[in-house]
Amino acid sequence: MSTEVSIRAEGLFKAYRVYADPKDRLRQAVFPRLGWLLSRLAPPLARRLRDRSYFTEFWALRDLSFEAVIGESIGIVGRNGSGKSTLLQIVCGTLTPSLGSVTVRGRIAALLELGSGFNPEYTGRENIFLNASVLGLAREEIEARLDDIIAFAEIGAFIDQPIKTYSSGMAMRLAFAVVAHVDADVLVIDEALAVGDAIFQQKCFRWLRGFQERGILLYCGHDTGAILGLCQKAIWIDRGDVRMAGPARDVMEAYNIFVHSGQLPPEAPVAARAPGPVADPAPGPAMALADPSRGLRMEGERTSYGSGQAEIAEVTLARVDGQPLAWIVGGEEVELAFRIEARSAILGGIAGIVVKDRLGQPILGENTADLYADAPIDLPAGGTAQAVFRFRMPALRRGSYSISPAFASGTLANHVQHHWIHDAIVFEVHPTRDVGAVMLLEVSHRGIERLPERAG
Repeated sequence: MSTEVSIRAEGLFKAYRVYADPKDRLRQAVFPRLGWLLSRLAPPLARRLRDRSYFTEFWALRDLSFEAVIGESIGIVGRNGSGKSTLLQIVCGTLTPSLGSVTVRGRIAALLELGSGFNPEYTGRENIFLNASVLGLAREEIEARLDDIIAFAEIGAFIDQPIKTYSSGMAMRLAFAVVAHVDADVLVIDEALAVGDAIFQQKCFRWLRGFQERGILLYCGHDTGAILGLCQKAIWIDRGDVRMAGPARDVMEAYNIFVHSGQLPPEAPVAARAPGPVADPAPGPAMALADPSRGLRMEGERTSYGSGQAEIAEVTLARVDGQPLAWIVGGEEVELAFRIEARSAILGGIAGIVVKDRLGQPILGENTADLYADAPIDLPAGGTAQAVFRFRMPALRRGSYSISPAFASGTLANHVQHHWIHDAIVFEVHPTRDVGAVMLLEVSHRGIERLPERAG
């Protein structure tokens, strides 16, 4: 990690003038200037005109300082109106601090507000040129990267439609695609990723993890999981003041205690929080394969990589008992299956799956490497095989998750990856209850036992 400071903020203060009446804005613009003109003719009157203020000051930031170096990611947290966005705008140079200074070395790119930097009357293609040029790219550079930007955004024919016809998710896709291709050294994100769909969010977080190795990320949001998953450090701002700064885990623990202490809403009824069947399903009879028509399947294009010597197709996730599967409650006996088509001869095939949360962090996984160590699975060129993983779905935290299947050959220590599909299956989890952790523990006993009263 480089020790050269790329961002240094020292003693930042930002004040806004608040006027009780629109007329006061005019008075403030006229009377002090009039006082300077009358300073020689009527000094007492001039002083009263100069010294009179028709506004009150609202301090959005007070004495904030921090530093960041290449490879560091910093989360900015705080309640609405705490000053987070003000800080990010000062770092980006779109706001000037009332006091203090910010030094940024390198090219900076930002996702501050959806649609910021876009002209709603221009098409998506035209806005790529507009936004990328604002971020420092020459026209020749934009033209060279145009196809990659359009492919990353994945908005199809809408690229030639006006931005004003886009949904918020489409606008975010295009904005992120641009900043991902401008070779920025510093990236500032202000809650923009919250509007994206699950598959595109996974794509963005994969890109962000690669960016973190070569740049600086400032990430502002209320999502504790995103802050902990992306950032090493965090700054908690409350009413313009730095309440706490340090390791992300320490700051987020203190912030969550502050937010939830005495402010927890009453728990919603189970029916409202978990639509559909909520009973713990009993395992169904043994089957050759679950019925994929009653479950989830891979649809459309997915990002993937590999040698190309084999290809994964027809990925499905279904309940073993044959009941429909639209979302996960927790406890379902499910089956993940995919077909493998060999393009070349494969010796010692290994199938595997990884379950990731919405931040793209692997939380569960399994593979077949140990099953066939003594009798390897070989496929001739043109041969096919079916990989099947049957397991009980754990009780996960509410949210979006994805499953990535993979097929390789060799051993775990030394293998060739033939095909890995990112986020082939995306599913939602609606648990019957939530304990605030990634998943619910399977315990043999739980309860509260009242102890006898102590004598004396």
